[in-house]
Amino acid sequence: MNALAVHVDGVGLWSPQLGSFAALRAILGGTPVPPPARPAAALLPAGERRRAPESVLLAVEVASQAVTMSGCNPAGLPCVFASSHGDQAIMDYMCATLAATPAELSPTRFHNSVHNAPAGYWTIATGCHASSSAVCAQRASFGAGLLEAASLALADARPVLLVCSDTAGSGPLAEVTGSPSPFGCAMVLSPQPGASTLGRLALHLCPGSIADAPAASAVPADWVAASPSASALPLLALLAQGAGRCRVMAAGSLGMDIHLEECA
Repeated sequence: MNALAVHVDGVGLWSPQLGSFAALRAILGGTPVPPPARPAAALLPAGERRRAPESVLLAVEVASQAVTMSGCNPAGLPCVFASSHGDQAIMDYMCATLAATPAELSPTRFHNSVHNAPAGYWTIATGCHASSSAVCAQRASFGAGLLEAASLALADARPVLLVCSDTAGSGPLAEVTGSPSPFGCAMVLSPQPGASTLGRLALHLCPGSIADAPAASAVPADWVAASPSASALPLLALLAQGAGRCRVMAAGSLGMDIHLEECA
């Protein structure tokens, strides 16, 4: 396929080490930053923040950061939410409760267990009536979400919000999901450059794996390995630095080469 070219107009980021894209830039520049507090998700009403699970707080926080940086109106912004495992703590709770005392299953937790729960909270909080979708491709979920969001931005000729996040593993699930830490990121992708554009992405699908990636990332390998969604970190590091190449997985045996260029 021909390369898809989109522009990054805003970035959001949260992990146990980094509370924002600005924090990543600082660390890559040699300036230490303190670890962040719990994701603020200040866009949500106070009552919703108290009830919302970590998966929702994480996704809403990084989405808010990216949209604020881009200057876009979230009410009219189509969105793609990607996650490898959804809310693992809730899934662990549901499995344990169904096995032991199924009549005691919490309706609220069941409501928050669905894969598109973060998208629902986000669109309600922002009054967004544009399209939203939830994407899952196991450890390739970030790449699959990026491909979906870029394709949508080009097909509809409008900016699109991409959010990718995963919570930490919980209970027996933690032994198989390989997600010891939470991680979330977001990008606003646009078909045309604008005043807030950070760079232009050329995306090209190719057979292979990230073992064939063009270059080592500037971020610690253990940060990338700590969450499936953290496979976005090499690209986020390139955005912080201004240019470069990396590869992410877009499916089980399909890679996606990414070339980041500065915009004049």
